[in-house]
Amino acid sequence: MILRNVMRKILVIGSGGSGKSTFATRLGARLKLEVIHLDSCYWQAGWQETPKAEWQARVAELIAREAWIMDGNYSGTLELRLKACDTVVFLDLPRTLCLWRVVKRAVMYWGQPRPDMAAGCPERLTLEFVQWIWHYPRRTRPQVRALLQACARAKQIVHLRSRADVEKYLANVTNDSQSADESCASGSLEL
Repeated sequence: MILRNVMRKILVIGSGGSGKSTFATRLGARLKLEVIHLDSCYWQAGWQETPKAEWQARVAELIAREAWIMDGNYSGTLELRLKACDTVVFLDLPRTLCLWRVVKRAVMYWGQPRPDMAAGCPERLTLEFVQWIWHYPRRTRPQVRALLQACARAKQIVHLRSRADVEKYLANVTNDSQSADESCASGSLEL
């Protein structure tokens, strides 16, 4: 399949634990694009949230850059980021896998910030976050799918549903040849 456009502004979204940051980092290395981890931009030391107006301004500044891969959900700015991007990668992996990855990550980085997190935010695992992941397929996923369907004609939508899809896509994607596997990438893909 031939992709519609050269990918210059790529948004990576999905449930917590779906592998957004890892995927974005790997894709950034493959396409030689700057990677922006929204978690490291949003959270301040001690897990303090950025005030809403300041966050909106920060996101506006980030999306104005010439090219990027941006990972993170942050529903309050999702529509703004969707308007700015040319490609959306939706990591729609099974919630059991996402939960396993979050637990594994918590053990691996416990008490210290992980590489894609802001300084002063040591890894933690809260019941609220686990519940959000567990309920993501029923509560959040339908909203995400609706947003993606609404912009599918104007944006390239990549919907990856398994680890195998992720690996296959990363193995084949390039901005030079503009090729990717048809089963992984499509603007008209059924969400």
